[in-house]
Amino acid sequence: MAQNIYDDQAFFEGYSQIPRSRLGLAGAPEWPALKAMLPDVKGLRVLDLGCGFGAFGRWAIENGAANVLGVDLSEKMLETARERTGDMPITYVQANLETYEPAADAYDLVYSTLAVHYLEDFDAFCRKVRAALGDAGAFVFTTEHPIFAARANPEWITDAAGKRAYAISDYNVEGPRLTNWIAEGVVKYHRTIATMVNTLRRHGLVIEALDEWGPTTEELAAMPTLADEVVRPQLLLVSTRVATGS
Repeated sequence: MAQNIYDDQAFFEGYSQIPRSRLGLAGAPEWPALKAMLPDVKGLRVLDLGCGFGAFGRWAIENGAANVLGVDLSEKMLETARERTGDMPITYVQANLETYEPAADAYDLVYSTLAVHYLEDFDAFCRKVRAALGDAGAFVFTTEHPIFAARANPEWITDAAGKRAYAISDYNVEGPRLTNWIAEGVVKYHRTIATMVNTLRRHGLVIEALDEWGPTTEELAAMPTLADEVVRPQLLLVSTRVATGS
């Protein structure tokens, strides 16, 4: 059962202060790259798994999506999402993504951002996504990059040349990591890039684009705090589509 850390009051208050929470997509530096990996959403039926405050769903409706279903484990997140959504054609459902079964062949786009690394069973998740898309459609998601996620808590070191470097350990040891992020004892799951790619392929989801996201020179100049992303990627962006005949 997934840990519902986002409904912990102290965690929720801390999370609500970070830029992507306060500013929505404008506060997510990877958004321009991720947007470029999306299909044209006009007329699409969209399923947003781990929708959080609902920023993507609102963007999708504003850009012509037919409707959006947002699913999240956190009631606090969904309460805020409903407040921000108004009368847009977006429905929100509280559910655990580990056990949630979306309707089969009901969506043209499944989207999930920064939720996959909270899931223990990526194989089951991909199976459900594939079923939701039927014979066509796209699955686009982001997750913590395995280089970042492999170590429970980030550690920076100075190498022999005096250069700042990121310490990685147990990369090929997949499984839970107990991290201290905003609060102590947050459970996330590490899996290798190979595991993710092979699992997607096994379920008939063909990768169209991968982005081990890092800032452009212009983005770094505008936001120097992104310098760590040049040393090691924190996010992995993935765009897939249903394989023909799968």
